[in-house]
Amino acid sequence: MCVALREGLWICASRNVAFQLLVVTLGLACVSGCGVTTHEMAAAGMEEASEEQPEEDFVEVTSKTRISDVIADPLLGEWGRLLFPVDRGYMRGTTLGDVQLTWYMPCDAQMTLDVVNDVRRRASAGETVFIDIYSDTEKAADPWKADTGLFFFPGESGAPTAIVNAGGGFAYVGAMQDSFPHCLELSRRGYNAFALIYRPGAQTACEDLARAIAFVYQHEGELGVTMDGYSLWGGSAGARMAAWLGSYGTESFGEAAYPRPAMCVVNYTGLSEVTGYESPTFSAVGTSDGIASWRTMQRRIKVIRANGTPAQIEVFRGLPHGFGVGTGTVAEGWLDDAVAFWEENR
Repeated sequence: MCVALREGLWICASRNVAFQLLVVTLGLACVSGCGVTTHEMAAAGMEEASEEQPEEDFVEVTSKTRISDVIADPLLGEWGRLLFPVDRGYMRGTTLGDVQLTWYMPCDAQMTLDVVNDVRRRASAGETVFIDIYSDTEKAADPWKADTGLFFFPGESGAPTAIVNAGGGFAYVGAMQDSFPHCLELSRRGYNAFALIYRPGAQTACEDLARAIAFVYQHEGELGVTMDGYSLWGGSAGARMAAWLGSYGTESFGEAAYPRPAMCVVNYTGLSEVTGYESPTFSAVGTSDGIASWRTMQRRIKVIRANGTPAQIEVFRGLPHGFGVGTGTVAEGWLDDAVAFWEENR
């Protein structure tokens, strides 16, 4: 049950929760998704990016499937490796059933299977699943950019868009717990969702998020999405990314100026900074989080509200850091509350 407190704050007991601004100049993006170039996207409307296989040939992975076999899966091509941390030192486990990520609660094995089978099934049908945000020229100049991109989880054609950023302490990208499940759940609700794989580091991560926002804006038609009233989501380090782009905008990170998000989800991060330019903000955190103080987050929400911007926080008693979508915990359902907040503010 959630008990409403004053000023839009919530405490949930048994149900569903510095940075320096640097401006850099990036080149224009020429992207490809599953082998689709920008020109091919424009000409073919994001047509099939891989050879189509009969539906009856598709075999789902199981909890006993080895992570190494997923990475090497021909269906996933060169981007299968980006489903998991590029730096494998932040991941434990050998099979999909025992994936563990540093600083996070244990991954929900069923959700991991759902995510991997979803992207594999769509790839087998020739759908666009992964999209590069940097051109080959840009990646040649900076090979680190080869470890970036967007995983696309489509909803209804023309439906609103969410871009989700996993955390990982700006040391790695914990997408299997902190962005892929969110995207899958949002797509099941009809929204179009993108999970960003970025270069770790506060500045580079924000540059990559700015590029991702610019890319989706530039290709709304081909992707069948709208960026009108879009939202940014993030947990931990990814929450800071969402908050910073919401406050400072894409123009502060090397891209042209694009509209600010209609909402930012800023989950389990100790960010205290308030600029006065925040987008409407939804936050969730547990009281047993040893990394992000729920009291710090609560104070930030109060200040944002005092500035006249809609803001809401859900605090879950006894929950530690990195609960993701919260399945099977007292935070289960927070994502639906965030969606409702988004709809109220977009």
